[in-house]
Amino acid sequence: MAANESDLDDGRMPFLEHLREFRSRLRNSAIAFMIATVACWFYAGKIYEALLEPYQKAIVHHPKLATTTMKYNVITEPFWVGMSVAMWSGIFAASPFIFYQLWKFIAPGLYKSERRMGITFAVLSAAFFVGGAVFCHQLVLEPMFDYLLGMEIGHAEPALTISGYLDLTRDMMLAFGAVFEMPFVIYFLAKIGLVTAKSLWRFNRWFVVLAFIIGAVLTPSADPISQCLMALPMIALYNLSIVVAWFVGRNKAKQPGFEPMPPDDE
Repeated sequence: MAANESDLDDGRMPFLEHLREFRSRLRNSAIAFMIATVACWFYAGKIYEALLEPYQKAIVHHPKLATTTMKYNVITEPFWVGMSVAMWSGIFAASPFIFYQLWKFIAPGLYKSERRMGITFAVLSAAFFVGGAVFCHQLVLEPMFDYLLGMEIGHAEPALTISGYLDLTRDMMLAFGAVFEMPFVIYFLAKIGLVTAKSLWRFNRWFVVLAFIIGAVLTPSADPISQCLMALPMIALYNLSIVVAWFVGRNKAKQPGFEPMPPDDE
């Protein structure tokens, strides 16, 4: 136990040193983001075409709208849409380095053996973040657009703009990317003792209800399909997080001097 405390003491630093460390990590992340944004700028057109694929597949199911094309209202809109595509793509492209900088900031508060997990944490966090966005692009957007395009009010026809479409698609992909980070959030909460596998399991039935509420809040559209397609992965990830918390608790129990927490009240 003394060796573990010594490991923690080695990583501790004064408050002002924490601020300087935060500024350094934030600066490094900003530099990586800007480099990734510049690189993505040259491919912004191709990236936007890839983002259009779910809409193009969905509109095939609506022959009356098959000739509907994207429009823009002001002459500068294509430029700003391209800039927005490059910036948001830059976040995904730079995410491994950004997550690594986040780990370097929180690592001083961990044991020495845990500080070596920086690269693993960065790669897995970025993989889950990007994986959530890919999941949304491949499996969620097309049925969502299909449902929304099928809703008719009178004889109105859609006049879709490239900026409006990008905003909806971007928000959906970012929301799914954030949701897919749940196992890592649970991992750190379990490490500091705020949650346990038992408490997470007991909350499981309530989380099912909460997942559908969160799905309704986070999805920009109001259709039940996209809400369900967000809620179901959240439930699966929550149960995966229970397994993660169980492994964390088992490893903590093996440490010398470990004192188990009192049992939860029923």
